[in-house]
Amino acid sequence: MLPAEPTPPPTGSDLAARVERSLREYPDFPQPGVLFRDLGGLYADPGLFRDVVDEFGTTFGGDVDLVLGLEARGFVLGAALANSLGIPLVLARKPGRLPGDVHRAGYSLEYGENVLEIQRDAVVGGHRVLVVDDVLATGGTLAAAARLVTEAGGTVAGMGVIVGLDGLGGEQVLREHRLRLLCTVPAGA
Repeated sequence: MLPAEPTPPPTGSDLAARVERSLREYPDFPQPGVLFRDLGGLYADPGLFRDVVDEFGTTFGGDVDLVLGLEARGFVLGAALANSLGIPLVLARKPGRLPGDVHRAGYSLEYGENVLEIQRDAVVGGHRVLVVDDVLATGGTLAAAARLVTEAGGTVAGMGVIVGLDGLGGEQVLREHRLRLLCTVPAGA
C-alpha cells in the first residue's frame, strides 16, 4: 500500500470558506438585534483549528515576542498560537479578574461598553505583541488592547482575528495596525 499523499496547506480563500462554514448563527444574542456568530464549530474541528493557528503563525511568526489573547475566546486562539510559536501568552481580561496592578482601557462594542485590563508587568518596553481575538465587529476591543500594549511600553506588531463582521467599521478603526482577518461575513441582524 502506498503512503497517503500529504494534504497541501489550505489557500487563504479555502481556509476562509472552511471557517465561514463552521460558524453558527444565533439571532438576538446577547440582546435583541444582534446576530451572534459562534465559532464553537471551528474550535471543535481539530484540523480546521490547526490550519487557523498555522495561518496566523505563518503570517506573524518571527515578528512577535508574545501573544496577547483577548477575553474570552481570544484565549483559545492565543494559547494555541503562543504554544505553536514558542512564545509567551498574556491575557487581557475584563475588570476585576486580574490580581495586582493593571493597565486599563475602556471601549465600546456594538451592544455596550466594557474595560480590558492587563497586569502591569505582562508587557514591557520593547515587546512586539501580536493581539488575537475571535471576532472583529466595531474594533473597540482590539483598539483598547492596542492602547494597553502601548501604555505598557510594547509595540503592536500585528492583530490576528478569525472572523470580521462587515459593515461595523472595525477594519477602519484598526487601519493603522497590521491586521489579518481570515474571513469576513455580513454583520446581519
